[in-house]
Amino acid sequence: MGRLFLTRGQLTALAILLTDRFGWNLSHYDRMPVPTIAPSAGETTSLTYQVQVEKRRAGSGRWFSTENITDSGADSPGRLITQALEATAHARALAHRLKPGVDLLMVARVRRAEDEHTDLDRPAVHWPLSFGVSLGMSRWWAASSGLGGSPFQRARRTTVTNQRRPLQHTQGTHESVYVLPDKRVQRASRQVFADGALDALDQARAVVFGGTMANEPNPQHQQTATVDCEDEEASPWPAPEGGCRADFLLCLACANAYVHPGHHPRLAHLHRQIVSLRSVLEEGTFRERWSVHLTRLEDLRKKVGPVAWKASLARVSEADRTVVRLLLKEDLGP
Repeated sequence: MGRLFLTRGQLTALAILLTDRFGWNLSHYDRMPVPTIAPSAGETTSLTYQVQVEKRRAGSGRWFSTENITDSGADSPGRLITQALEATAHARALAHRLKPGVDLLMVARVRRAEDEHTDLDRPAVHWPLSFGVSLGMSRWWAASSGLGGSPFQRARRTTVTNQRRPLQHTQGTHESVYVLPDKRVQRASRQVFADGALDALDQARAVVFGGTMANEPNPQHQQTATVDCEDEEASPWPAPEGGCRADFLLCLACANAYVHPGHHPRLAHLHRQIVSLRSVLEEGTFRERWSVHLTRLEDLRKKVGPVAWKASLARVSEADRTVVRLLLKEDLGP
């Protein structure tokens, strides 16, 4: 009889192999139907099994899904399904005779009639057969194999992280429970996180004032419509013929830019005029053309100080208004 039927320890080992291959939950084996052979279009060298997978936490209407698993050779995933069917064939035949209609894959023999069946989530024992793999069987197998924890949890976690996709769980569970705690994923993600952080830093720097605050003008600097430029030949936006090809508004993003109190009236007036554009332009148009410049001016206002910035509006000259008007009309090129 021992050669015809798997023991409960052997059935547990089979379930561990299935979890290692497919990432199925321990509870799945209690109600796992016998896989069926899917129709094939003239295929004679391989078999494709349809396996019903239970997802108990997926919610009403989404408790079951079907996986197609192909046995196309010794190293194919479906070969384990074929072997599981062969190993349980005699026990499944006996189970069908003892209780017609039983169609469960995971069947083992028991040596004695068990105590009263109290776990209503698991199929009842029909001596000399039991169905599925209990938590007690899992613990016994782990202890007898010298393991300190559940073999199913370890195998499932490894399989899920190796396959890099959700199996019997949601995308959120996949990421929070399996992916993020995995040390291999953490090591592999370090460069991705570092690149993302640097990219975020670059984007943050792109919308703040990128130059230097000065107390007075430097005669060696070249004046532009918005700032003083230390070295236009070192521009981040070089022109093909030399010099700088940046829009004058981009001067506020350049490391070569210097802003002193003489610039404050013009820049404060420019800030006010850009804010006024919000009421006359469509939101998408304003955001595309002016939002970055507005954010950069607001950062500059914080550096100058709101009191000094507001006071500088009283010193706006006619030349300042003319330059700002040309900047807003985009008639003032580099």
